[in-house]
Amino acid sequence: MANREKRENNAVAAGRRGVRQVLRHNLWAVILAIATPVFLWCLEEVAEGELTRLDGMAYRIVVEGMRSDWLTPIMQSFSELGQIVVLLVLILAIAVFAPGKHPARMATLNLACVVALNQALKFIVQRPRPDGFRLAAASGYSFPSGHSMVAMGFYGLLVWMAWHYYGRHSAKRWLAAVGFSVIIVGVGLSRVYLGVHYASDVVAGFCVSLIWLVFFTRVVVPVLFPDGKDGPTPSPESGRSVRSSTARHMKGIA
Repeated sequence: MANREKRENNAVAAGRRGVRQVLRHNLWAVILAIATPVFLWCLEEVAEGELTRLDGMAYRIVVEGMRSDWLTPIMQSFSELGQIVVLLVLILAIAVFAPGKHPARMATLNLACVVALNQALKFIVQRPRPDGFRLAAASGYSFPSGHSMVAMGFYGLLVWMAWHYYGRHSAKRWLAAVGFSVIIVGVGLSRVYLGVHYASDVVAGFCVSLIWLVFFTRVVVPVLFPDGKDGPTPSPESGRSVRSSTARHMKGIA
């Protein structure tokens, strides 16, 4: 009886390990499976010309419920982290501190493509911005949120870089993932809080950039920025050799 229970427990543990391995090596597919239908749902709702339930709920919770004198400056600061000028300064920092030329070039190309994609989608959809409760000036169309797209696209790529080049047991992986994720969520939340975007604009912006990042990291990066040529060497977990100095030099990104 004890041996049977032991075998069953081992089988369950092996199954869980298998699921984790599948998810770890196919995270891109999971992202696409979630982000694509969510974006299409947002696009369909916006095309009908009505506010979604998500927009109404976010307005009640974020605008009516959260606004306060002490929180507004914090949200304005988060919003500024999605400004192009701030991101260009960060690219300059990456160029100075990151090993090789690939990280800065990747970040630059990625940011340019995300901005272009955002402008194209805004021109196609042409959704007016919310009006009547803004705390910040904003122009142009609303869908999808430009700040949310560039935040997810830019800081999301930095998470990928840290995950790609640091060793599996490096705490910097998690520090980068948590820190940049807080920034991404903060930027998106700030756009709703400041009254310059609907929640569906933010969610759609996140989803588009996630889809783009899958394409960029799996197609563009291997073609234009191959590992080991004028760039840092990936960690052993990515299936290639690693230089011991890479993690030390990546401090400039994390």
